[in-house]
Amino acid sequence: MFSRLRLSALAALLACGAIFPLQAATNACGHLAEQQLRHIATRYPGRMPGSPAEMLNADYLQQQFQALGYDSNKRNFTLHYQYKSQNGHLTDHNATATTVIAARAGEVPQQIIILTHADTYLPQSDSDRQQNLGGLTLQGVDDNASGLGVMLELAQRLSKVPLHYSLRFVALSGEELNQRGEEDYLARMKPEEKKNTLLVIKLDSLVVGDKLYFNSGVNTPEPVARQTRDRALAIARSARIAVSTRGKAVKTEPAADLFDKAGFPLLSVRATNWDLGKQDGNQQRAISHHFPQGTSQHQAAIDNLTYLDRWLPGRITQRMHNSVRILLPLITELVNPKTPSKES
Repeated sequence: MFSRLRLSALAALLACGAIFPLQAATNACGHLAEQQLRHIATRYPGRMPGSPAEMLNADYLQQQFQALGYDSNKRNFTLHYQYKSQNGHLTDHNATATTVIAARAGEVPQQIIILTHADTYLPQSDSDRQQNLGGLTLQGVDDNASGLGVMLELAQRLSKVPLHYSLRFVALSGEELNQRGEEDYLARMKPEEKKNTLLVIKLDSLVVGDKLYFNSGVNTPEPVARQTRDRALAIARSARIAVSTRGKAVKTEPAADLFDKAGFPLLSVRATNWDLGKQDGNQQRAISHHFPQGTSQHQAAIDNLTYLDRWLPGRITQRMHNSVRILLPLITELVNPKTPSKES
């Protein structure tokens, strides 16, 4: 897929600010990602498909990408779902979801997609509401302002990097409804775009889980897995950042990834703990008084800044830093495999 990655590039890229010294003077690696995470979680809670918060967040994301010089647009699509009342009655509902796409063209049409989801959980039953799952107050810090924050910092730091391969950022909506966002995006991809997509990097829930995992998709060819998953692990080791992998573990996640199923090479980046519970990656951490289900997902009372800053102090800063510090040199190498490294 790619030319041989230049290991010597790590020395120039490992410090996030090495490529952008003016930005580095004021912004440490991961600082912008944390700022964006906190801004999105605070200003746009309840980012459910079709909600005012989702539409405002989509506008904000598009403005951020455009300010960085990316070609950006919003894509609407209709979601259909059923709401279950207390007596078991099912009611049909529709929602208009909004996905945000930003792109920079490279020297060739082949592209790398960096993907995350922007929506928070939409209650689908009276039971959901009684358990305070989703809804207007869910900040969705971990799930998934964390992915958005990392995406926006990567977009900023890569905005001036010369590109051999094209780069595309996609903030999906409708992912909390059975991956409808992925389904819609895949359905709209033209055959030529599918052919030219070399890799999809998926960012999801990067804060609460015990360990940060870099996993390949089931259908990812082993040479590509070595250049992506294994390269990410090598960068982490060099930076003394503790990360984990389950190899091609996407196949055992609770829901099959649609990009992987469609045959796209995939690198999944997610924080969880595969050793706990059913060992399917669904339980993020050990069950405790503050995390009684071993997860924060969809829980408005837990997945918020006040709660996570109190019971996981420093975690947001750490994970934003670690995620960007690993992904920035990795993606820079992948989009410019022929670019000579800048050695001091």
